[in-house]
Formats: sequence, C-alpha cells, structure tokens
Amino acid sequence: MIPAPGTRMSRVQSGPEGANLADSYREVQVTAADPISLEVALAEAWVAGAAGVEEAPDGRSARIFVPEAATGAVVAAVGAVDGVQVGAASRIEDVAWSEAWKEGLDAVVVSERLCVRPPFAAAPAGFAGAEIVIDPGQAFGTGHHASTLLALQGLDEVRSALGGARVLDVGCGSGVLALAALALGATHAVAFDMDPLAGAAAGVAARDHAFSDGLRVYTGTTDALADEAVGFDVVVANMIRTEQEPLLGTMAARLRTGGRFVAAGLLDVEQERFTVSCRAVGLEPQAWRHATQNGDAWLGVTAEKREA
Repeated sequence: MIPAPGTRMSRVQSGPEGANLADSYREVQVTAADPISLEVALAEAWVAGAAGVEEAPDGRSARIFVPEAATGAVVAAVGAVDGVQVGAASRIEDVAWSEAWKEGLDAVVVSERLCVRPPFAAAPAGFAGAEIVIDPGQAFGTGHHASTLLALQGLDEVRSALGGARVLDVGCGSGVLALAALALGATHAVAFDMDPLAGAAAGVAARDHAFSDGLRVYTGTTDALADEAVGFDVVVANMIRTEQEPLLGTMAARLRTGGRFVAAGLLDVEQERFTVSCRAVGLEPQAWRHATQNGDAWLGVTAEKREA
C-alpha cells in the first residue's frame, strides 16, 4: 500500500556526535512527470533505505538524502518507477541539517477544534482546541500536505458522527487521522498500514497522546482484520486513487449502513471516476472538498453508506 501523500522534509540521521554528513551521505535529485509518480518514487526510496526527503515547491521534483551504503539500492528503486528521472548521486553540502529540516513545518489549524503540529512548533496563540503532535519522519501524514488537510477537514465536518464512534483508518501513515478522530470524540479506532515504519510511528503517537487504550495499530492489509471487525461508524483513507479503488468494496463492507466514508489523496480530475466507483459499492458521495498546492488540485470526499 502506497503511503498517503504528504509533504516531507525529514531529518537526516547524522550518526555519532560530530560526524560529518558530507562524508557519509549522498544526495539524489529526482524529477517526476506528475505528483502521483513522485509520491510513489519517494515511498520506494524510503523502503530502499533513504534517510531524508525534501520535496520542491513544484510538487514534481525532490532531493533524496541517502546513506552512502544504500545509494545504489535507492537509485535503483526510484529509477524503476514509471515517469521518474533520477540524477547522479552527489556529496551533500555541509549544512546544519539538525535545524534546516524543520523549516516550513509549522502548526496546521484544521478548525477551531483541531490543530496538528510538530513538537518544535507551538499552536497559534489563543487556540483552545485539541492538538495532535506529530514528529515528522519516515511515516507520512503531518497535516502539511493538502491531501492530509482535506482528510482532517472531512473528519472535522463529520464530527457529529464521531461522538462515541468506532473508526477505521486505512493506510494510516503516522496515524494522524485516527488520532484526530479520537480527539474529536471517537472512542475506538483501528489503524493499519503495510509500511512497518508507519505502524511503529502511529503506535508511538498513540502513547504520546494517551490514546493507547482507544487505538489499535497493526502492520498489514485489510485481510488481517478480524471477521467481526465490521459496523464501523467512520472509515477514513488518505491514499492515491489507484490504491483506494481496489479497496473500496472492502472498506464499504466494514462500514455500517448510514456510516461515513472520508477519503482524500485524489486529484480533482478524478472526481467523476471516483463517484462511479463509490456508487458501485454502495457509497454515495455527499460533499467534496478541494485544495490546491504547488499547482496541483487535490480532492477530498465524504460519502454515506446506503442501505443494501
């Protein structure tokens, strides 16, 4: 499962105190034909051993920071993605990465009820809602990408359905959506992702927010859900369309009649196609949300499960 789209400026682990990053790390420049191809390429880079990623404002290029020993594996993995061009690996300039990676990662206010922020950035003065603190890293979902924000806004908009609710977060990344649902009133959430880094990050975040009793996290697919894990009040998914569509039937089957499906990770141009796919499994779109970032038009949707 490809992780949810998300802006990433992840810290490069510098090794022992005093180690020179320029001696042990390489930088690889990648350019993609479209933002989805870039998302896939960066996901493959993490799996192959990348230590950090910085996306450019154009949404189609990025710098990948790689331990020298993993350079070959990362270049090969990224180069195998259709529509992606990989530049030669070069030595990293000696800069203060311990601070530079934090630039641009401020608090994201979803609504007066919800804010998502990294641990090094405070919520705006006077904010009195719930705060979800996510440490940016290899697990996706910090709230800074338009797609993640659309999913968070969708949860906030269905908050009346979250009171005492059971929530399923499919392809959870950092777990930010499940945590947000719990902060907005849900009592129980199940979150999972095929990326073991995501499951670990979500588990840590749950403990940090004192949600360990309300959130169950695992690494795997929907096949690992128990047969009785049905009747969820809300199902949320922030994944690209090609990853979501094969799972729509399964997600709809886990949702109770009248329950809400909150989705993001789609592009504006996919609205008509995704509407047809939703209706084919008994999900009726009710509200669409739109956001533009780096020239790309992203789409979120809330649908309701119809009577069988």
